Amino acid sequence: MGLITNVHLYHVLKSVIPLSSEIIAAENQRRYHIEPARLVKFANGVELTLTIVRPKKSAHHLPTAMQFTIYADERSHLTTAIHAAAHGYIGLIANSRGKRLSTNTIAPWEHEGEDAAAVIEWISQQPWSNGEVVMYGGSYNGFTQWAAAKHMPKALKAMAPYTAASMITGLPYENNIVLTANYEWAFHVTNNNTMDDTVYADWAKRTELLSRFYKSGLPITRLPDIDGTPNPWWQRWMSHPDFDSYYQSMVPVGEEYRRVTIPVLTVTGYFDGGQISALDYMKRHERYNPDANHTLLIGPYSHGTAQGKVWQTYSNYKLDPVALDKDTEEVVFGWFDHLLFNKDIPKLVSHPVNYQLMGSNQWRHAESLASLNAQGTEYYLSTTPQANGNYALLTAQEPMAASVKMTVDMADRTTQRNVSPWPIIQQEIIDDGGLIYITDPFTSSMELAGAITGNIVISTNKQDVDIGYNFYAVSAEGDVFHLNTYQSRASYAHSMRQRQLLTPGKKTSLPIVNARMTAKLLEPGSRLAIVLNVNKNQNAQVNHGSGKPVNNESMADAGEPLVIKWHNDTQIKLPLKPWPGE
Repeated sequence: MGLITNVHLYHVLKSVIPLSSEIIAAENQRRYHIEPARLVKFANGVELTLTIVRPKKSAHHLPTAMQFTIYADERSHLTTAIHAAAHGYIGLIANSRGKRLSTNTIAPWEHEGEDAAAVIEWISQQPWSNGEVVMYGGSYNGFTQWAAAKHMPKALKAMAPYTAASMITGLPYENNIVLTANYEWAFHVTNNNTMDDTVYADWAKRTELLSRFYKSGLPITRLPDIDGTPNPWWQRWMSHPDFDSYYQSMVPVGEEYRRVTIPVLTVTGYFDGGQISALDYMKRHERYNPDANHTLLIGPYSHGTAQGKVWQTYSNYKLDPVALDKDTEEVVFGWFDHLLFNKDIPKLVSHPVNYQLMGSNQWRHAESLASLNAQGTEYYLSTTPQANGNYALLTAQEPMAASVKMTVDMADRTTQRNVSPWPIIQQEIIDDGGLIYITDPFTSSMELAGAITGNIVISTNKQDVDIGYNFYAVSAEGDVFHLNTYQSRASYAHSMRQRQLLTPGKKTSLPIVNARMTAKLLEPGSRLAIVLNVNKNQNAQVNHGSGKPVNNESMADAGEPLVIKWHNDTQIKLPLKPWPGE
């Protein structure tokens, strides 16, 4: 029956799609002025290719909804620009230097801000423009908005960066740790003037490459050698392990955020790999600009679904029905309409912070991220194992100073630690050799909403270490829900700009920075668990603790096994509050 159904569907679509494509193309020509590829030359010889779609029937000059992207794909750009035009805007997609018709050299990240600002200025001078430009888009296209905001062109009136990328808090670095997930990305965007889709065509080959690299014990700078293909952009980024002038030249820094007075809408997800960078921009904006007009929309979404329509399930977790209400671009254009045309604001973004509380089938709201994280319960580490070998998270610190010791051979490549488990819901806590710390069961329903804060106190025999944890909710029935993973380099925990090596044997308090946000309703009998561990897996470089630049460290630098003590004056604040049952 399935075969018959699919054959029938095939023949229907084979007949319908060619006809509908012609009809849609003709209708688009009737409704819009379409320029698929317009080459514009700017100062200093910069050439950029623009896709422009303008509604024909409008008697007025219109605002422009713009995306700036390195992902050059004319067909996709036309779809995006037509969608903007259908909402009553001029739709415009600008490509990075060297893409499509541009003869410039392709240079990811480095010139996007100045080039986007130049495009915005050019738009404001066109006869069809009303002088107002809004920017939107996700991932790299979220980064380009913050890059443009560094220059704050006068015509830029609002921006909606979703899952916004950052090189130092996203990829290739997360909290100064090199992640291997985007190793091939430079090939994808620089091999030709569009996109080289063959790069990501063989996931088995990619997985095998990362496994082979992990087992080799070579420095992260030698990953191209294992791959057998030079990767000069990767090497360029490996030469900048700190939040130095290289990255600071691309995005707003410090007081530059004070000039970002336009409304900003950030969209991300609990399962979005780019959540840290998206929220980092927001937190910096609000830190340096107390009057920042910044709105957050966050829910149980991945990097992909945060940017568009929502799937009913993520992994083996079935989303609440209200979580399916989000269609990011429709919300964004509703928000733009509110700002520019005085229309009603979409309900999903009616407050400064809007989050979907998993398991409650409700959207919840807060006045700020800080207010969410300020609530909660402080926990401390116990040092006496329970009968099952786990440790308790205590609401009061033990009276005597003590610690739990962990020994890890950093040169051992037969095991991995601090790996994000898959699928999301498991039947037991996966420890990966870590220490399981777990709360007492909650006697009433609790709302978990926000990010973990606090300080992890350690001492070690090394000059550096990458620590982390996996965070779980455990139901009364024993189902284990993986909430998020954390990883941090001890030497950068106090400053992403300045490395501060540890003193072997000395206690050090490391602030929990850039922890991921989550939100889940916890039923009576539920518990929360954290698995404290050392970060050592094929998804990131291995920090051997020698004190040398980690990007140059190899297995030969491991020396004696790492001995790390987790001290009981560690303070972990879980963002909890009683659930009112509204």
